[in-house]
Amino acid sequence: MFKTIANAWKIPDLRKKMLFTIFIVFIFRVGSVIPVPFLDVEALKTLTSSIRDGQNMLAYFDLFSGGAFSNATLFAMSVTPYINSSIIMQLLSVAIPPLERLSKEGTEGRKKIATITRYVTVVLGIIQGTAYYIWLLRSNIVAYKGWNFEGIFTALVIVLAFTAGTALMMWLGEQINQKGVGNGISILLFVGIIARLPVTLGTLWETFQAGLAGDTSKIIFPIVFVLLFLVIIWVIVFMNDAERRIPVQYAKRVVGRKMYGGQSTYLPIKVGLSGVMPIIFASSILSIPSTILLFMGAADKSSEAWTNLPGFWKGFFNAFDMGGWIYTVLYFLLIIGFAYFYVTIQYNPIEMANNLRQNNGTIRGIRPGKPTTDFIAKILSKITLIGALFLAFIAIVPLIYSDITNMKGLMMGGTSVIILVGVALETIKQIESQMMMRHYKGFLD
Repeated sequence: MFKTIANAWKIPDLRKKMLFTIFIVFIFRVGSVIPVPFLDVEALKTLTSSIRDGQNMLAYFDLFSGGAFSNATLFAMSVTPYINSSIIMQLLSVAIPPLERLSKEGTEGRKKIATITRYVTVVLGIIQGTAYYIWLLRSNIVAYKGWNFEGIFTALVIVLAFTAGTALMMWLGEQINQKGVGNGISILLFVGIIARLPVTLGTLWETFQAGLAGDTSKIIFPIVFVLLFLVIIWVIVFMNDAERRIPVQYAKRVVGRKMYGGQSTYLPIKVGLSGVMPIIFASSILSIPSTILLFMGAADKSSEAWTNLPGFWKGFFNAFDMGGWIYTVLYFLLIIGFAYFYVTIQYNPIEMANNLRQNNGTIRGIRPGKPTTDFIAKILSKITLIGALFLAFIAIVPLIYSDITNMKGLMMGGTSVIILVGVALETIKQIESQMMMRHYKGFLD
């Protein structure tokens, strides 16, 4: 990987693209430390630790924003509104026929869908920014409150600042796509997660120091964490390239005086078809109870709000504590369920079989039509199960380790590690492909 980057740096055109990407990343990090006006910074610092160490929806926002969310800065919303907008448009493209037709119209159709996605992103940014403002207001972080001029003006400025930050990040991502290297939104997400690395290193160092101070059993915890982290990265890299290849034979056909077809190839089906989406969906759903507690002011179980809760609700919220066996089992089942759901809406065996038949292609030993559809559906089901179990393993192992060792604030969640490895591999592959197009001798050797 480092050799590829070094070779790419020697090419002037690629060096300009890499420098432009670094410049955009610099702007992103600067925007992540610019505070939004009319907030009590000192009062906000008291909430920072509860957000970062918590296991709720706000903790995921803070992770993806590189700590900007907990500090209420310009880029506090990060790229989450854009990601949510893309997911919504992706689902609606399957459910709504006009959007489905747009998605099949090639470049022009994709441009129109991208435009709609931008508008939806701004709307989601306003909604999310408003919700964040309400939470800050209830936490006594906002300087001016009430229905007077100062309070209304303050609310407008804060919400519009959050929304403008979201729109600016979306624009920065698009600039990377056009003039830089890699997928812009993925790069910004990657940098945001990397920015939380010092928090993880600090947790490891504190645990190691506690072991040196007398609790010798804690000395091995950071070492095992690093080894486990490396093993998970290896598994992700291995599964990222794993695929099931279905052999396909194309029949010969004569067009004019030329003969086409007759070659044998294969239909590749990746094991990780659904990517990281099942983990994101499952984490979002299971974090709803703890997020509700946060808005109720009962996130701290020593608080008065928690004490006043009825016994039933205390038991209910305790059942959804991250690390508990109920949470772990539900997490496992939801990941598998969402993996099947996502693959179902993304891959249509009937359409795949029709495309093969239209191109005079057949799967060896399988007749065209319904038998081919059933065969592809069966393969997809098996591959999806393997991929879902892989995702569940990546997501649950860090939870179990964190619960056993009581090491809180670790960044090694399934979502973050898969995003880090996936974006790194995708960017390197894009650099390699651009080097191949330029026939760079040093790379080919």
